[in-house]
Amino acid sequence: MRIDVLNGVNLDLLGRRDPAQYGDGSLQDLETQVYAWARELGLQVRCRQTNHEGEYVEFLHAALDNADALVLNPGAWSHYSWAIHDALEPFSGPVVEVHLSDVDGRETWRRASVLEGLTTERIIGGGINGYRRALAVLAERRDA
Repeated sequence: MRIDVLNGVNLDLLGRRDPAQYGDGSLQDLETQVYAWARELGLQVRCRQTNHEGEYVEFLHAALDNADALVLNPGAWSHYSWAIHDALEPFSGPVVEVHLSDVDGRETWRRASVLEGLTTERIIGGGINGYRRALAVLAERRDA
């Protein structure tokens, strides 16, 4: 199973942003761990990150032909980017939305996701372990 792990706006600042919300590891630490978990589960992953909404849309377009499943953390775009919603809509494989922090326990505007209805599962507040759970969910679907 080929999985694109797509991280969005400001995730390149992991380790520099509020560690109480996002942990103290860097994006590189997160990606290294994702690759290790994927190997353990027999999954093929490709991690990508951008701070440019249009490039994130392009990542989603490329996934239509190159990925069987997606793990998405668009960051703040989750809460308002209908362009990302529309780019995800044609994807037919499973999609897991991940957020490092408990967005449902934070500001009201963070509680809504424009990806709702397009995702297989939403994992929030687990820190980087949320990515592990997302990969496990996808491995379970593969093995079902």
